[in-house]
Amino acid sequence: MTELFSLTRCEMAQLLLSIEGQHHETPLAMLQKAWNKHHPSDVENGNALPAFLSTSVPPILEKLIKGNRAAGFSLQEIASLGQLVEYSNVSITSMQNWVKRDFKEYLSSPKIGKKYSINQASLLFIIDDLKSVLDFESIRHLFEGIFNQPEREDDDLISPLQLYSTYAELFEQLEGQYERTIHTDKAVEEEIRTAASRMAEQFPHLSEKQHLVVRNILFIATLSIQTTYLYSLSKRYLNATLFL
Repeated sequence: MTELFSLTRCEMAQLLLSIEGQHHETPLAMLQKAWNKHHPSDVENGNALPAFLSTSVPPILEKLIKGNRAAGFSLQEIASLGQLVEYSNVSITSMQNWVKRDFKEYLSSPKIGKKYSINQASLLFIIDDLKSVLDFESIRHLFEGIFNQPEREDDDLISPLQLYSTYAELFEQLEGQYERTIHTDKAVEEEIRTAASRMAEQFPHLSEKQHLVVRNILFIATLSIQTTYLYSLSKRYLNATLFL
């Protein structure tokens, strides 16, 4: 039985940082670490090789495994990477629509020749996460608050890659703390907001207002991932019920 290579958002963010040269480990080392983490029994029992041989690896990961640090990605490669992320439902068709229509001011022009930059790839992953709780107009308003002028990158409060990496880390911290249970009380809301504020403090160049903008987007994105997880869980149980 073939298994799909999968990554958490935090692992994907670390992989993108590594490709960008902003991490001390190589992309191959990041992928090895992620795969070993998800297959502890295979590694412990010496079955890592046969287990990996039964894992489906998309062409973009094959490039990274061979040591090719791509400066940019095609839209198909970005979609292939997005499909590796847990709970993600991203498709090449959706991304084409975002590029050509819904978010063309940010994505219509590839930044590296005919290839999209890692920041643009991160932006596509962010859109995929936020669309579970926000309409596209609301997402565009959020982007205006944090990325300012779409055609420029030097006026961003933080880069798309920094935003993706930060809320991915925040979600992973909270996921471990709450063990993926549903919480609705005010105390938990305050705890998540406080954690988001603490994460935003790693960007000391932000003004007080800008700090609130970043904090709120981290808060929204974290809850968006949780919503996506619950949707994915519901679909699994629906499919299981229909299969009975």
